[in-house]
Amino acid sequence: MAKQTTIAAEISLKGVGLHTGQEVAMTFKPAPVNNGFTFVRVDLEGQPIIEADANYVVNTQRGTNLEKLGVMIQTPEHVLAALVGCDLDNVIIELNASELPIMDGSSKYFVEAIEKVGIIEQEAERKVYVVKEVISYLDETTGSEITVIPSDEYCVTAMVDFGTKVLGTQNATMKSIKEFKSEIADCRTFSFLHELESLLNNGLIKGGDLNNAIVYVDKEISAETMENLKKAFNKETISVKSNGILDNLTLHFPNEAARHKLLDVVGDLSLIGTRIQGKVIANKPGHYVNTQFAKKIAKIIKLEERNNVPSYDINKEPVMDIHGIMDLLPHRPPFLLVDKILELSETHVVGLKNVTMNEDFFVGHFPGAPVMPGVLQIEAMAQTGGILILSTVPDPENYLTYFMKIDNVKFKNKVLPGDTLFFKCDLISPIRRGICHMQAYAYANGKLVSEAELMAQIVKVK
Repeated sequence: MAKQTTIAAEISLKGVGLHTGQEVAMTFKPAPVNNGFTFVRVDLEGQPIIEADANYVVNTQRGTNLEKLGVMIQTPEHVLAALVGCDLDNVIIELNASELPIMDGSSKYFVEAIEKVGIIEQEAERKVYVVKEVISYLDETTGSEITVIPSDEYCVTAMVDFGTKVLGTQNATMKSIKEFKSEIADCRTFSFLHELESLLNNGLIKGGDLNNAIVYVDKEISAETMENLKKAFNKETISVKSNGILDNLTLHFPNEAARHKLLDVVGDLSLIGTRIQGKVIANKPGHYVNTQFAKKIAKIIKLEERNNVPSYDINKEPVMDIHGIMDLLPHRPPFLLVDKILELSETHVVGLKNVTMNEDFFVGHFPGAPVMPGVLQIEAMAQTGGILILSTVPDPENYLTYFMKIDNVKFKNKVLPGDTLFFKCDLISPIRRGICHMQAYAYANGKLVSEAELMAQIVKVK
């Protein structure tokens, strides 16, 4: 299995947002294992984090836009494509504005920045979803369709039909992610003249420039339109070349438009949150169909993960026995609900509890039909997660752990006397200011019995 990767050092870029016209400073920073790609809005109070997650997609009209708890990230697809194309897994992207810089309309400058600082391998293994059967998503309104089929590696084909004489039908293929830097990264975004007029009239593309977008002229340009374009792009003269492109921009490839659509597919599908091994075939792709397909794949992966219950060797020497647990946790019987810690890393922890008929709660829950209360399963998950967070401080005996939030709680199966419960907690985001945000699962008898998204904070009391 390949190892996860991140960048070797931080690096910053500056540019302009295509639609907002705002100056934006962006910094790529190394990230811990299992972090994935996360955006941090350093211009906002609390520096909120927005994960590159398809479930946060709220609008795809002029690019892919993410929103989490009212915080926006606009047009991240070119940056995300560069990260995937450079074979990265974990990167933090700090921004002082909502929209990422357009640069020249491609991923070129982001790739160059990453290559400047280099890439390092991390300890954890890379998570890859291997496609075993055909999966498709069809947008019946537009006829756009994306399909993924089994393949030995990740490859993408984009087929586009623009229905215009100036551009027509184009195809592009990336046989391996290794081809991204040389064949795809410098392919720029594009627009048709009729779209450009509408965007200008609606006060959009304030950061637009003839150097960061290819404009295909699909209609006759009136004198009025020509004057508006000169004003918008601060040009004294604008002309249409023989290949139907506005001004004197030179294409990198005859099928640069199709290659850019492929670039967008790579960027949008990174929102799945997991590498995929399969061949993606995108027919008339766009941000809407791309992100809907990403949501579908992410849901399939999550369902398969839930049904794929991890196994642990209970006979192996534990990372921490009950004495080690009591050295970290302030809890004591009968409210200490973890017996062993089987695994512990910077980003996850696995705990065990042997459920016996001697548990105090079985006296009243329920007489004659003992069932472990769901709230105590959540408490046991939190205690297991507490081991993770308290292991990061040198004096855990001086801290107490308090719940801040519990979300998406689900109970799947009953827990009975005689069961062995396993608790697995993974960090959703890095621990900051003593705050731990994690996804927790409880398993027993080869089944998922409960799950929850937990947030807790440790507070120093001595």
